[in-house]
Order: sequence, then C-alpha cells, then structure tokens
Amino acid sequence: MAGSLALLGVAGLLTGCSIQRLAINSVSDLFASGGSVFEQDDDPGLIAEALPFGLKLMEALLVERPHDRSLLLATAKGYLLYAYAFVGMPADQLRFSDVRRAGELRERARGLYGRAYGYAERAHARTPDEAMDAETLYWHAATLGSLISSSRDQPNLLARLPEVEAMLSQALALDESWGRGALHEFAIQLTGAQGSGFDRADLERHFRRALDLSRGERASVYVTYAEAVAVREQDRAAFIDLLNEALRVDVHADPENRLMNVVMQQRARWLMDNADQFIL
Repeated sequence: MAGSLALLGVAGLLTGCSIQRLAINSVSDLFASGGSVFEQDDDPGLIAEALPFGLKLMEALLVERPHDRSLLLATAKGYLLYAYAFVGMPADQLRFSDVRRAGELRERARGLYGRAYGYAERAHARTPDEAMDAETLYWHAATLGSLISSSRDQPNLLARLPEVEAMLSQALALDESWGRGALHEFAIQLTGAQGSGFDRADLERHFRRALDLSRGERASVYVTYAEAVAVREQDRAAFIDLLNEALRVDVHADPENRLMNVVMQQRARWLMDNADQFIL
C-alpha cells in the first residue's frame, strides 16, 4: 500500500512537471508568435504600463527556453519598442524644457536598447547561415543601430556602424519587401543619422518604396523622412507636409501596426508644435 502511494506521489509530481512545462511552452509560443496584443493596441498609456510586466515574463520564460530563437526575437522587439516609444520619445520631448530629466531618460533608454540588442544578437547567433532571414537581420541591425545612436560618446560602438549597414544590406537582398517597407524605412533612418553627405535620390527611392509596400498606412514612414531629410535640408514646407501626411494615416488600417501609428502621430504633433526648434 505504501509503495502504491509512493508511486502515485511520483506520478503526480511528474504530471505536475509536465503541466508546468506545457504551460511554459504555451505561454512562450504565445509571446514568440507575431502580432502581439501590445502592437495592436491603440492606447499607448496602457501599453506603457503593461509592457514591462510582459518583458519580465518573457525573460523568465527564456530562463527555461534560452535557445528559443522566436522568443529571443520577441523579447528584443519588446525592449526596443519600450525603449523608443516610452523612454526615448519622452526624453526627446523634454530636451527643450528639462535638460536634466531628458538626460536621465536618455541614459535609461540606452540601457534598454542594450538589453534589446543582447537578445537580438543571441537570436542571430542561433540562426544558421543557410536559414538566415530578413526578420532576424532587421531586429539585430535595428537594436544595434539604436544602441549606437544613443551612445555617441562611445567610439567603440560608433565603430560598429558598418555592421548595421551590412546587416541591412543583407536583409534587403534576402527580402526587400519584409515588414511592409520596414527595411526601406530603416535605410532612411540609418542614412539620415549619419553626419556626412547623403545620396538624395537613394533616400527618395527608399521613401517611395516604403510607401508602396506599406500602402501609405504607416505614419512612421512620413515622420522618418521628415526628420531625416526635411530637417537636414531645412525645408519647412516639406517638413510640415510630411507630418500632416502622417497625421492623415488611419491608425486602424493596419491592425498589426496600430500602436506605432498612434505613437508616431503623437511624435508628428510634437514635431509640428516645435517646428521652430528644427527648422530655422
């Protein structure tokens, strides 16, 4: 009788472990799959409060599944979203009124970009050369690029900019239409962020291709071009026109990009309200 009870106890323990493993796998698969509820939401304030818990949960899941490439990419993507939309953008908006606080937020954003990059780099390392895809290259390049952009005082990171350019070029060669224009939009950001002269015709080509692939449903394309080109050329008319185009985008036309459309329209309004700070 005692042996039977012991056997039942062990069986129960094993069953409990199996249930726990099943739960971990199920939740991990949910986060790893594309089109998360975070990206589809239209309330940035709600996501700003909820996303940190989701990110820590994904990190906890990675303890159990450290080599899950999809989960690594999802975590990198989540940290990049949080760092840019909810830390980096507020830092930008404070730079004209509260320099100290803006600096604190920029430093925090840099740490978050570093986390995003770490997870993207691990995902890249888990991808065999023959299975390399545009998505993995994009998130690795975007997270490293964001880290470099937030660390202009660190020459060792600035020296890695060619790595970002190489990954973007490889991603464009593999599937230039991936992300409905995301690669072309990133090419605009990358070129616009560099201090030297740029090929205006090449930037225009990337802009038009990004618009075509997104069907004009991504506000970020217009905002990115306004900041990368119109500001650089000090073209106030183009700057305002592009921001107005961003504000005309229907945020619900692309459900998978709803949150970023709302966020980028908020940025467009702020840029327009502070146009005199950008266009002399």
